[in-house]
Amino acid sequence: MREIERQIDSGLYERTMISNTKLTDFKPEYLGKMNFYLEALDRDVKMPHENPSVGVILCKSKDSEVVEYALSRNLSPSLVAEYKTKLIDKRILQEKLHELFLISEQGSVGGNG
Repeated sequence: MREIERQIDSGLYERTMISNTKLTDFKPEYLGKMNFYLEALDRDVKMPHENPSVGVILCKSKDSEVVEYALSRNLSPSLVAEYKTKLIDKRILQEKLHELFLISEQGSVGGNG
């Protein structure tokens, strides 16, 4: 049971919701693992008056047909969604890196004196 608790703690969960972000495309086995965590959460954490736990899997990309097949016999409320990354403006990034460099230089000078 300790292993289950550790694995649930490694994901993001709020009482009756687990969110898991993957850096890869959706794979059906992600849903199986999510169902395992949802069952553990419902058995060991959820209060009797609360609704069943919900799982959210965020992936780099998803094939809608694969997701449909994976969810077709799923009994737990789950959602599979894509996330998109967006880089900040290059000018802002350069300014922030310059600020960080100045701060680190000041720390080095102060630490040596």
